[in-house]
Amino acid sequence: MIETRLLQYFLAVAQEQSITKAAEYLHITQPTLSKQMMDLEEALGKQLLVRGRKKVTLTEEGAFLRNRAQEIISLMDKTESAFRENEQSITGDVYIGCGEYRSTVSIMQLIRSIQEEYPDICFHFFSSNADAIIERLDKGLLDMGFLLEPEISPRYDCKKLPLHEAWGILMRKDAPLAARESLSFSELADFPLIMPNQTFNSHRMATYLADAKIDPHTVATYNLIYNAGLMVEAGIGYALCIDELINTAGNHPLTFRPLAPPLYSDVYLFTKKYQVLSKAAKLFISRLEANVASL
Repeated sequence: MIETRLLQYFLAVAQEQSITKAAEYLHITQPTLSKQMMDLEEALGKQLLVRGRKKVTLTEEGAFLRNRAQEIISLMDKTESAFRENEQSITGDVYIGCGEYRSTVSIMQLIRSIQEEYPDICFHFFSSNADAIIERLDKGLLDMGFLLEPEISPRYDCKKLPLHEAWGILMRKDAPLAARESLSFSELADFPLIMPNQTFNSHRMATYLADAKIDPHTVATYNLIYNAGLMVEAGIGYALCIDELINTAGNHPLTFRPLAPPLYSDVYLFTKKYQVLSKAAKLFISRLEANVASL
């Protein structure tokens, strides 16, 4: 059985890339930490660290352990937080996975109102695509996830919210298609496209492309919009994305054009079935359900 303390020590070494610096951070001696790391490697029967003259790097097994250790520590922190909840006042942490959606501004306003009433509740957001959020939900690292037109799974309870996102194309203002007010997928057939990763897992998007009778010329994919914007600026291609995620006003080099006919996606709240939620998470969900009409 590996002690949690050893995993925390290992994560410090991985972060600092130095046993000496990690020992200083942990307030223990360098020989003690070095021995702890050797004991950990012996217990697992694998070399985890490559000890160089200037820095320590992870082996493939070390990188695997780092990812698992981060998940284990996060889950333990989440569990301890739930047990520390005060019976009289709701405190603790709420862990939420969410993609980049403009419509979730109403959810942020709800969080603000909750924190005004319960200032000791802390909200932790994990931003990524649907696959990464589902993976963390499966592992118990998130209480809930806000997903865009997800594949419905019997492992989850899902609730459709009155939140919608409009799809379109992000492009340079000097691009040939920028003169158009809207674009159809058929007009994009011969242009290089930068596609969101989750698009390939979306039956609805696949159907939309099939109906347009085109096979998109995909030159790159992305999971968060910032890097997609940089790719568009660099002239790599046109990005399929949600409206209003990048402010293209003024002198910004990019512009957005909606799809025609319009394509909208709904936002869903996902929670794992039979998951035991903290009081803080239950409060958030109950307030969300009570305020659905005003979202």
